Amino acid sequence: MGHTPHNERLLQHTTYPVLIAIAFSHLLNDTVQALVPAIYPLVKASFQLSYAQIGLITLTFQLTASILQPLVGHWTDKHPRPFALVGGMGSTLIGLVLLSQAHSFPMILGSVALVGVGSSIFHPEASRMAYMASGGKRSLAQSVFQLGGNAGSSLGPLLAAAVVVPFGQATVGWFVVLPLIAMVVLWRVGRWYLRILAIRERRPVTGSGPVRSALPRRKVVLIIATLLLLIFSKQFYVASMTSYYTFYLIGRFGLSVQEAQVQLFLFLFAAAIGTLLGGFLGDRIGYKRIVWASILGAAPFTLALPHADLFWTGVLAFLAGFILASAFSAILVYAQLLIPGRVGLVSGLFFGFAFGMAGLGSALLGRLADATDIDTVFRVCSFLPLLGLLCWYLPDQKRFAP
Repeated sequence: MGHTPHNERLLQHTTYPVLIAIAFSHLLNDTVQALVPAIYPLVKASFQLSYAQIGLITLTFQLTASILQPLVGHWTDKHPRPFALVGGMGSTLIGLVLLSQAHSFPMILGSVALVGVGSSIFHPEASRMAYMASGGKRSLAQSVFQLGGNAGSSLGPLLAAAVVVPFGQATVGWFVVLPLIAMVVLWRVGRWYLRILAIRERRPVTGSGPVRSALPRRKVVLIIATLLLLIFSKQFYVASMTSYYTFYLIGRFGLSVQEAQVQLFLFLFAAAIGTLLGGFLGDRIGYKRIVWASILGAAPFTLALPHADLFWTGVLAFLAGFILASAFSAILVYAQLLIPGRVGLVSGLFFGFAFGMAGLGSALLGRLADATDIDTVFRVCSFLPLLGLLCWYLPDQKRFAP
């Protein structure tokens, strides 16, 4: 296959069918993942678990999903594996089957660990494919990819409320069809990836060495640390919502499990909308501005939520989810531009850190809930978006990217 004008267009134009396929796979992957926290009320009652044990389930899942991600990204930067996504989804499938049959707390932990391993393989490689298919519209591509994940995260609680809660834990096994479908889709995406890799290998070399950041190494490290702190603030707040919002609504307002799951769906649905809007605007007005508006802009709503009645709690949660969700894609692309040529490593680092912070947040917040109450958890977490003030330190992307 030679390097032709047609092949060059494949590299430079946004490949929407591939983006849609990756987003769809992300939807299926994260729908399965969302079943884990969505069935917490069920397994808490069935196995008589404490809030700390609920947090440990999330910690186990998020750690296996996070620790491996930078390693996977670093490896595939040097040794691309177009069909690794299929294998990762296979791990998710096995974990789902075992979770449906888990009869002890340790077996639950082992099951969610396998689902986490599948996620650790999926996210950095799928994010790289979205980057390669972006045609320069990097924030939009990452947001389309994230939209699939957020949509899946919002569907998980609904499916759990409609199927798993009324019919029992064994029905989790019914959802193995989702990773099976994803494996078929990702096999086709892998074939496209092979073709792109072949084109890139035959592309004329235009540079004299590896691409480096325009900023000093120390400055890059400090900026990355700042971005990770922003991810920390976002993920700890999201962890409070995904793991404990249903308990908060049940305890404070007397909602049923199904009613609380619907409210969680609305929060996650708002996050899905915010993700797409943030990506659309990020390529146009700059990634730093989106991060400013997203993290700090959610603070008024999160601060008001613990003091609101049921109606306004729903409204404030929707707005907080909508605004916060627009940050991740902008942060990720900002970091990818900051460290050029290391898309897999950066994607793995940020997805892994996000997953790890969500897991750690869930575990620590579970202990806080056991020691105090759920209301205290939400009052403490309401201050986290104020860390958005750190955006003041971030340089404009024009200083290090075209």
